[in-house]
Amino acid sequence: MTPRSRPVALVTGAARGIGRAAALALAERDFDLALVDLTIDGDLELTRDRVIALGADARCIACDIAALETHAAMIDAACERSGGIDVLVNNAGVSVRKRGDLLEVTPESFDRVLGINLRGTFFLTQAVARRMVEGARPPHPRAIVTVTSANAVIAGPDRAEYCFSKTALSMVVKVFALRLAEAGIACYEIRPGIIRTDMTRVATEKYDRLIAGGLTPIARWGEPEDVGRVIATIAAGELPFVTGDAINVDGGLHIQKL
Repeated sequence: MTPRSRPVALVTGAARGIGRAAALALAERDFDLALVDLTIDGDLELTRDRVIALGADARCIACDIAALETHAAMIDAACERSGGIDVLVNNAGVSVRKRGDLLEVTPESFDRVLGINLRGTFFLTQAVARRMVEGARPPHPRAIVTVTSANAVIAGPDRAEYCFSKTALSMVVKVFALRLAEAGIACYEIRPGIIRTDMTRVATEKYDRLIAGGLTPIARWGEPEDVGRVIATIAAGELPFVTGDAINVDGGLHIQKL
């Protein structure tokens, strides 16, 4: 295979959940993958093996996106075999360690959540965007896809710092969309709703009850694959006249009703 004969996607938080589903959906669309997570463990290696089974080239890379000084080496590793990155999927993120009273939010929790979800994601996007702009424009579409949350617009006072981080990421998507359009790089925000992942497992009983009570028009949990398919559709360039917009993958949760 010659370099750049297939588009390359870098997916953060690729070991499980939405990140793994996005990687598999991208592999099915003939992308090669750089799979990034905090550590190279059995979960990340399983994602890699499943991607390879779909015919894609894939490599695992360990990186804490909150550690800005590690970004350059991680991007170098992602580009080593392919020569470049065509799609960045900003999926890595954390929730609060313990939901609780807004009046009890600590500086430590605030700094941790925003340091990863907002600061880490912004500066990683900046670093990847620089590489994309500096490199030769490839024959396939290029995009930056950032996974936020329904909490970008729906307030959750029991995890306020998480909501703040996701709301701010919505603006990150917009400003990068304006800056990168001239380079042919589209930027998108994905807002998942109630998705069955490790992050939502702690609230399974609550969400089961709310969904049964009519919280969402599509009366079921979302699955990581629901989000992964949307990410792959965008990455494949199937929304060529769209940039800077949010796509809700939430079963209609965002629709206001009386």
